[in-house]
Amino acid sequence: MSISTTDLMYTVQDIPGKGKGLIASQDIPKGTRILSEEPIIRVPDAVLNRQTLEELISQKLDALGPFERGAFLSMPNIYPYDASYKYFNIMRSNALSFKDDVGQGGIFLGASRINHACDNNAYRSWNKNIKRHTVHALQNIEKGEEITFCYLDELSNREDRQKPLREKFAFTCSCRLCSLPLDQAQKSDGRLDELTKLTEYFYIGGVIGGAVLSAPLRVLRGVDRQIHLYREEGLAGADVPKAFLNAAVLALMNGDAARARVFAEKANLGWVVLRGDDSPKVRKTKTLSQDPSIHVNYGVSKMWKTTVEDVPQGLQPDVFDDWLWRREKRNRPGQLVDFRNRTTFPCFADLPGENETSLSFYDSSNKSIQRPRRHWMFLAEIVEFTTSVRLEMRVKDVYGKSVPLFFHTHKRGSELEPSQVQKRHTVAILYAQRHRFMFSEPGIRHEVPTNMKIFPLSLDEMLALSDRVQIFSIKINGMRACHGCGRQTASLKKCAKCSLFWYCDGACQIKGWNEKGHKADCKLLRDADLKGLFSLDWDTFEGHVGFPLNTTAV
Repeated sequence: MSISTTDLMYTVQDIPGKGKGLIASQDIPKGTRILSEEPIIRVPDAVLNRQTLEELISQKLDALGPFERGAFLSMPNIYPYDASYKYFNIMRSNALSFKDDVGQGGIFLGASRINHACDNNAYRSWNKNIKRHTVHALQNIEKGEEITFCYLDELSNREDRQKPLREKFAFTCSCRLCSLPLDQAQKSDGRLDELTKLTEYFYIGGVIGGAVLSAPLRVLRGVDRQIHLYREEGLAGADVPKAFLNAAVLALMNGDAARARVFAEKANLGWVVLRGDDSPKVRKTKTLSQDPSIHVNYGVSKMWKTTVEDVPQGLQPDVFDDWLWRREKRNRPGQLVDFRNRTTFPCFADLPGENETSLSFYDSSNKSIQRPRRHWMFLAEIVEFTTSVRLEMRVKDVYGKSVPLFFHTHKRGSELEPSQVQKRHTVAILYAQRHRFMFSEPGIRHEVPTNMKIFPLSLDEMLALSDRVQIFSIKINGMRACHGCGRQTASLKKCAKCSLFWYCDGACQIKGWNEKGHKADCKLLRDADLKGLFSLDWDTFEGHVGFPLNTTAV
């Protein structure tokens, strides 16, 4: 029932301020199985009265040999004041729950000696296949380094970590993470607080609230952010493969077998490090990575439909990651924005909710004030409108989703000229949020007049204009395309009126004007606000902007 003393990778030593602990006796590579143990004593996790448990543990102790019995009695007891239940108190001071095997906990000669660290270097789990408790190295552990795992199920900020450690385990943690200088600790706490919010959003807003199907891109953005923060914080525990597995389930629910396969593979690699390749969780995740369609929720939506063969090959790692996470390229300073960029111009479902955690839109450093991380804009076409107490519109977004738009400005919408409020015109709303109305379906509550402008063209026409700007205005490898003849060259002349379209010469400009529709485009682009949308630095937030649009914060 005990572990072999031969070829151990550690020694049990006295550690100042901690009692005994495990010290690596050799260099231990990441993913190595440090321990594989059966319990010397196992008891039910179910709540029994203390007297019954004391008697049960006493009976099990009597059945042990002198070495195991002595090892048990030498373990620390953080409840010494209760001498009537000595065995019970030693048990609850040192027992480890099997977790994956419901209703069991036990004492282990090695693992029960492992001390806590919030930035632990090892991970423990119960392996149902081999009926043993295993401990694996989360990272390379050097000879002489203490082996630690985290006693907490969830890692939160320093204040929230210390409380349960003091109450449940009777010590104050002084690990590296808990001993950071104040400025570094505040940054770490900010990342951990954000991770807590993102995890809550995935399960509460994503799974329970249905956003995994109604707004999958917004949910995926959150998981992408989680992985980034785990890496930035240097965390490598179970939360990382859990996040990849969540991304896999999100993808497969929306029919994206290609990304589901890759995400499941990444989750599986993490579980192998934490649990070993004989773990049931590893085998289950590996099977899912081979065929995502076996999942019970595969293809509930066909929004992202792909096959496992659609995984791109030969891409650079950063380009592959952009594909995997459905990232849209950030705009380089001076680059003209694309109105089809769903990060900058989200559909209604991907807008932040007024009372939701929307960390892809807002900075979490200030808990009381939501400061945007960047600028964003909601584009939608007017379908119908009425005026009674206030102006009310029904608009449709880029995916044809129809939502109500209510004007709660000081003048209740009367600040707009009647010529602007027309069907098929496009509303552009800065910093738009989804709002839950008491007597209406979710929509947009518009309050700040300078956040909105209506453009006299349909949404399709506005997107088509953006497409032409992307083709004929952007320099690629030092060259642009002539709008008149399409020739790629570095020596074009820009339109003197709009400055966004380029031509070889006067003949090409006449052709573009008369045959390629530039007469209408140029007229539209004389609107400084429409033209300004293309050149605004959307990814850099230095203050709110508004209409009339310029690059100066208002």
